[in-house]
Amino acid sequence: MAGGHEVGKGGETHQTAQGQVPPLTTQQGVVVSDDQNTLRAGPRGPALLEDFHFREKIFHFDHERIPERVVHARGYGAHGFFESNGLLESVSRAAVFKKGEKTPAFVRFSTVAGNKGSADLARDVRGFAAKFYTKEGNWDLVGNNIPVFFIQDPIKFPDLIHAAKQEPDRAFPQAQTAHDNFWDFISLTPESMNMVMWIMSDRTIPRSFRFMEGFGVHTFRLVTAEGKSTFVKFHWKPKLGLQSVVWNEAVKINGADPDFHRRDLWTAIESGAFPEWELGVQLFDEEFAAKFGFDLLDPTKIIPEEDLPVKIAGRLVLDRNVDNFFAETEQVAFCTQNVVPGIDFSNDPLLQGRNFSYLDTQLKRLGSPNFTHIPINAPRCPVMNFQQDGHMAMRNPKGRVNYEPNSWTGATPRELPGPRESAQGYKSFPEPIQAQKVRERSETFSDHYSQARQFYVSQTDIEKQHIANALTFELSKVERVDIRARMVAHLLNIDQGLADAVAKGLRLKEVPKPMPAAKPTRQDLKPSDKLSIVKNGPKSFAGRKVGALVTDGVDANVLAALEKALKAEGAMLKLVAPEVGGVKDSAGAWHDAHEKLEGGPSVLFDAVVILPSKEGVAALAKLPAARDFVADAVAHRKFVGYAATATPLFEKAGVADALDEGFLPLNKLEECDAFVAACRKVRFWGRAAAER
Repeated sequence: MAGGHEVGKGGETHQTAQGQVPPLTTQQGVVVSDDQNTLRAGPRGPALLEDFHFREKIFHFDHERIPERVVHARGYGAHGFFESNGLLESVSRAAVFKKGEKTPAFVRFSTVAGNKGSADLARDVRGFAAKFYTKEGNWDLVGNNIPVFFIQDPIKFPDLIHAAKQEPDRAFPQAQTAHDNFWDFISLTPESMNMVMWIMSDRTIPRSFRFMEGFGVHTFRLVTAEGKSTFVKFHWKPKLGLQSVVWNEAVKINGADPDFHRRDLWTAIESGAFPEWELGVQLFDEEFAAKFGFDLLDPTKIIPEEDLPVKIAGRLVLDRNVDNFFAETEQVAFCTQNVVPGIDFSNDPLLQGRNFSYLDTQLKRLGSPNFTHIPINAPRCPVMNFQQDGHMAMRNPKGRVNYEPNSWTGATPRELPGPRESAQGYKSFPEPIQAQKVRERSETFSDHYSQARQFYVSQTDIEKQHIANALTFELSKVERVDIRARMVAHLLNIDQGLADAVAKGLRLKEVPKPMPAAKPTRQDLKPSDKLSIVKNGPKSFAGRKVGALVTDGVDANVLAALEKALKAEGAMLKLVAPEVGGVKDSAGAWHDAHEKLEGGPSVLFDAVVILPSKEGVAALAKLPAARDFVADAVAHRKFVGYAATATPLFEKAGVADALDEGFLPLNKLEECDAFVAACRKVRFWGRAAAER
């Protein structure tokens, strides 16, 4: 006997109090007899060097941590599939785009600036990286939830990231850009101004991975078997619509649940509410690229959807959580260079740099050129080459042949050039190039303000206010006044009203002159509705959560009707109670609570209902957490359903005089349906006018 467990032989199971379990073994498969005590000379003597089990166990523990990613360190992933509708069959030979083709996929979402242990709701760009295990090899579409980037040339990437992450002497701030170094670099880099508008918008505080767009960022090529090329920009469109939180909400969510996004994705998949996106494409040719007002090799620019509509090429569904976070989400290795026949690169300089960088990154993180042997990175199609040995090699060439060309007969792999029509080996698009070697930036990359202005004027009034607030907050954390003024000088080239609002918020003693611009800001670019989150919100309340603050005596009929209405909508009802054990309703039935009041603030929900009994509301009104539950929901413009018994709590929370159209009574069963219908708008933005 050892530690209360009976030891069996290797490969067998043995009976314990917990039932049939397999024996514990070493990494070599040797069954362990005692996992509670090291081998020592006597009960109180020194440890013995020959204790191979202890040495192996502590050795592996000492090396559990691999270097985290320099960027995108905090990530979360899930498995699923991509199903093509056949739209791209005529422009790409890639098998993944054949009509009806269902390709296994793995997607990893992430923040960019924060370390692995940072919180989910930091204001930051979100990574959206997808790995497709196609029949022709792995294709990685490594993008973000923003379609543009900070820089145009990859040589500036180390500088950007060094400036954005913690300042090296003090190692803070963590997971945010509200500090001198970041804004110093940005204010000296005019090409970043379009990205500044995006990152200061609500795009960088998404409600959930499930409610955000994704983009391939760069211009790629699709190539047919005959060698015809079509340019493409990739988009991911969430089926649940767009939704973000507001800043005050983000701050409180980080305190209440720093794993908010992770928990949301995991829970949705476990409950069967599988997140889904449509793969959208903008397809264009050389003629369109030549006539468009901006260089489409410039990664700081977009093509507005009004100028070139997005066409849907298929759907991505995430339907399975990982079995082990480290083995899959942490060890997954994405490389922009991973393409399959029918998908090729453009000369976007940032894309070219990423193709060079990512492979080297995987060697550093995963410790071996054999990182593709790790199951999460391994292709699902045959892999045949003469690469051999190296750390952790899981496969090597069989037989005596490990080189090419060779004259041996048999099943040794051979290149398959063939005519292009045969569509066998990968062929790069034969783009003609005649140029001198130079270190120069194309003049066509020099308009840094026009699309930034277009993004800003495309927002609703509330979204414009949020951008001004975000800029004011971030720049208020910058200690050097000259950096603040320099950023306002850039804003003057984007929008006078925005610049004035930020300058006033910072109380600059002197408003600077506009920053000299390589090209003047164009005023003729029309607003694009597709750039607004509010204008592209959900069509239903599906996938959202309602937090119901309840007490003993809650109206059983109203609670049942509300739950039924939400279930029909595809939404969830979560009960928040003074004690996590639950409450007894007016009919005497017991309901387990999902959250204890202090641990389930209203920031965790998309809408709230207040359903206390007449007796219970008096106790609630005395609790600070209950008052905050209501006050925060009002401040964050959420729809509030309420029973007539909630009035004393509203009075104590200071909102009794602020009941607007975003408050909906729930005293009759039919009012539950009306409440759910109202919630489809997600926020009652009309409440914001009074705040401003």
